[in-house]
Amino acid sequence: MFTLTPLSLLYSLNILTLTHSPSFSITSPAPSDKPCTLQNSFQPAFTANGDFVIGGIFPLHYNQEMPDLNCTYRFDPRAFRWALTMKLAVEEINQSTQLLPNYTLGYKIFDSCAYPLTGQRAAVAVLNGISEEESPTCSGASPLLAVIGESGSAQSIVVSRILQPFRIPMISYFSSCACFTDRRSYPTFFRVIPNDDYQVRVKAIAQLLVRFNWTWVGVVRGDHEYGRFALQGLLRELQGTKVCVAYQEMIPLLYNRQKALEIMQVMKNSLAKVVVVFSAEGEMTPFLRDYMIQNITGIQWVASEAWVTASVFTGSEYYPYLGGTIGFGIRRGHISRLSDYLMTVSPENYPDNPLVEELWEALYGCSPHLPSASQLPLCTGQEELLVQHSAYMNTSSPRVAYNVYKAVYAVAHSLHNLVLCQPGVGPFENNSCAQTNNVHPWQLQHYIEEVKFKMAGEVVNFDLKGDSVPYYDIINWQRGTSGNIEFVNVGLFDGTKRAGEELVIYEDKITWAGHQREVPVSVCSASCPPGSRKAVRRGEPVCCFDCIPCDRGKISNQTNSIDCTFCPEDFWSNEDRTICIPKKVEFLAYDSVGIALTVIAVVGACLTIGVFLVFFCHRNTAVVRVNNSELSFFILFALTFCFLCSLVFIGEPTRWSCMLRHTAFSITFSLCISCILAKTLVVLAAFTATRPGDNIMKWLGPKQQRVIIFSCTMVQVIICAAWLIDASPYPSRNTKYERSKIILECSVGSSLAFWCVLGYIGLQACLCFVLAFLARKLPGNFNEAKFITFSILIFCAVWLAFIPAYISSPGIYADAVESFAILASSFGLLFCLFAPKCYIILLKPEKNTKQHLMGKEK
Repeated sequence: MFTLTPLSLLYSLNILTLTHSPSFSITSPAPSDKPCTLQNSFQPAFTANGDFVIGGIFPLHYNQEMPDLNCTYRFDPRAFRWALTMKLAVEEINQSTQLLPNYTLGYKIFDSCAYPLTGQRAAVAVLNGISEEESPTCSGASPLLAVIGESGSAQSIVVSRILQPFRIPMISYFSSCACFTDRRSYPTFFRVIPNDDYQVRVKAIAQLLVRFNWTWVGVVRGDHEYGRFALQGLLRELQGTKVCVAYQEMIPLLYNRQKALEIMQVMKNSLAKVVVVFSAEGEMTPFLRDYMIQNITGIQWVASEAWVTASVFTGSEYYPYLGGTIGFGIRRGHISRLSDYLMTVSPENYPDNPLVEELWEALYGCSPHLPSASQLPLCTGQEELLVQHSAYMNTSSPRVAYNVYKAVYAVAHSLHNLVLCQPGVGPFENNSCAQTNNVHPWQLQHYIEEVKFKMAGEVVNFDLKGDSVPYYDIINWQRGTSGNIEFVNVGLFDGTKRAGEELVIYEDKITWAGHQREVPVSVCSASCPPGSRKAVRRGEPVCCFDCIPCDRGKISNQTNSIDCTFCPEDFWSNEDRTICIPKKVEFLAYDSVGIALTVIAVVGACLTIGVFLVFFCHRNTAVVRVNNSELSFFILFALTFCFLCSLVFIGEPTRWSCMLRHTAFSITFSLCISCILAKTLVVLAAFTATRPGDNIMKWLGPKQQRVIIFSCTMVQVIICAAWLIDASPYPSRNTKYERSKIILECSVGSSLAFWCVLGYIGLQACLCFVLAFLARKLPGNFNEAKFITFSILIFCAVWLAFIPAYISSPGIYADAVESFAILASSFGLLFCLFAPKCYIILLKPEKNTKQHLMGKEK
């Protein structure tokens, strides 16, 4: 029977036969008596023996273009600092008298080159011994109990899947992909960095976009599960918010410059000035290099934790393009001995370590040994630290390094609990404990799941999915004193707080893209100001809309209102359509039109009284006596009231004024026309009584004339009385004609009664006109029938013109038209009937004789 052990699988199955091809073959197992042979060699960066051995995988180099199994990429001092942090933590634990006393930790640290394929080789290498002699039998428990790694989520996925068959736990210090919460797929994975469910799907980046009202954003991601899961989580979280994703672009896993230029063209042409990036610094490096060549500026970057604290981008040349970047960084901690420990790393102390030589070349631009493949000058010891790698020595606020530190201590505390196990109360079968000289990785995983300890006041533990408590610093990229980029804390995200209280941002500390202090705007459409509403464009996202001004009578008092609301009945929108104001109340007031009508009415009444006085003073003269002075006085009396009743149409309508204006007008005019009718009858009868002894005049004596006047007027009084009893006029508020105003007017109550009143006056006028017309050619120098004819003709013309004008006149102008008609017809009667008489009385007294008036003057 072939026993599956880590070493037997890796040696006997030849899976180390790796070349530049990403694939490898699995062959049949060799006979059990054949010794194990390594098929390839991959040397670790650092190694140390111990009672318990853990592995470490770090991206000590990062790729530029295509993957290279030889790791001929750029050296990353930042990742090297992480590896040294692991080395420091192990040495501290081995020196501790309280943690793992009488036991030591060993380690093997390998380089993943920040790429999944080379990360796969590092994972296989960390499982093996350095040589065949370390495990000649290829059997027994794995000497590797846990792995600290990896940084990128794509690499961690590969490493975790390789470790799963051996049930070796893995604690990542920098992989935040939400995919790792699936315990079926990743049962041995743990991490001391919060997962993307907290950062993207649930809380942070979405809250940041909403906080700054960035409603139109672009998303750029890497071609791996981390980028895919992060994007999916962001889209889920943005559902139900006002934020829309303008575009989703992917940086190819195998960097393609043409594809990158296409992405940049999309970024340049889009209105989205905020771009969220889910990628690692290795993928971003060539992309940003081309981005800078294209000289694209004005983009506000929102960085994921994978590159927001990448020291490779801190050079001054990056600031014009990346300055103002904001993102969520891993919580910073404090490692007291780290700075001094880094100072001990030098070529003199590590003469055979090529990575230390690369570190020196990267930090100081010189080679500590000759000959050098880099062809750099020999170091003299006087060189200064290069600015672009100054972050290597900046240990004031370690973030990823602090996570590495916590991960190593989490393994150490778990091992400490394992060795303290008391037989009979252990967690394994039959309450047994693990054998300290033959610990299996799955036994250590049990203790990692249960571990809980404090470090610098922070509780370190893992939940059922292997996650730690979500906590982020909000990082802003600002210009330092030397022109380089500095990472400045401008807030925090605390996942332990209540919903809505997790995000704390100090906006006054933030520097935005373009070295601006004002929050950048990234919208598809500018916000609709109060007084307008949003109208979504057909076929476009809801973030793209037009602003439509509210209709008259509607308002919106908020920005980006979906709809405008109607004002209450007695209110109207202001010019800006932002508030409802009381409608303007209008009526025929004593303003320009009202004053003019008042003056005309008063002048007319005064003229009428003046004529009355003239007639009264000359009541014994021929003109007054011949023209029936009593009827003339009645007409003048009625005309005076006709002029005055027009005043009732001016001013704010009340119940009494509404009832009075139509009834007074109709009764006074009816009285006036009745008097004219009586006079016409008298004139006609006087000149048609041709035979001697004709008694027709006895039927039109003063008493009969009064009866005619009274009877004709009484008919109008009865009509008005019926009108007032049945449906009297009343004041009303007209809001239909002009919705922005309230027009106070008098409603007639009964339209039938109103037109009956006018019709009766018209009937009287027509009858009077016919009679006067018949008498127009009667003899005499002063034929009053002619003047009656003209006066009635003018009266009828005015009121016939009044009807269409009244019906078509809006609001207060209807009252003005009616008042004007009253005055015009009154003046017509006054001048036609009495002007000729006054002319003779006052200017031609010699003609004021009976003989002249009768035409008998010789």
